[in-house]
Amino acid sequence: MLPIKDEHRIPIIPYVTIILMALNILVWIYQLTLPEQLERLFVIKYGVVPSFVTGLSDIELPPDWFPRVFTLLSFQFLHGDLFHLAGNMLYLFIFGNNIEAGLGRVRYAAFYLLGGVLAGITHVLVGPASQIPMIGASGSIAAVLGAYLVLYPRSRIVIFIWFFFFVRLVPVPALLVLGVWFILQVISVGGEGTAWMAHIGGFVAGMLLIRYFMPKPKAATKRTLH
Repeated sequence: MLPIKDEHRIPIIPYVTIILMALNILVWIYQLTLPEQLERLFVIKYGVVPSFVTGLSDIELPPDWFPRVFTLLSFQFLHGDLFHLAGNMLYLFIFGNNIEAGLGRVRYAAFYLLGGVLAGITHVLVGPASQIPMIGASGSIAAVLGAYLVLYPRSRIVIFIWFFFFVRLVPVPALLVLGVWFILQVISVGGEGTAWMAHIGGFVAGMLLIRYFMPKPKAATKRTLH
């Protein structure tokens, strides 16, 4: 089950979503230019390494290293491979523009980054002594998915379904698509290679934060007739 597009139309050009996608792609291209050893160092330096953030690591970091707390932002723009990048950008392209239209560009940018930070914090809290770096935009995008579920649960998401020779494009309510996505994250907790708890933390953060980020409706102007 792969989402292809949503049927909720937006009245704007989603510049922030486009910029976020471009930044992710540019960083990935830069990673490709690095020799293997330097690329590994780049990931450790700018990814979230829980034990570095919590101070539980026995490795002494160079004083000129990127401040560990800021890796909760920088990790959101690094990716492990092309499929990791492509999957995240597909979800950001489908769902991000709607949240940008609802929040406005500045609020959306802040919401996206904060969602990623909270996803990163969730990952750190679950494994504070881990020395494995976490990278990827998945946590930020999970926050976007959580917000989408709250704002547009009945919006139709066109998904690509294939099963041997059965291939169909089927419109499905967002509530079902994102509900299934969240359940898959929960049942996958404990699996290696993916920060499942970061996905869950980002998704829940998005659901909770979206109401606070939504612009307040303007009060109707009262007029007195003489």
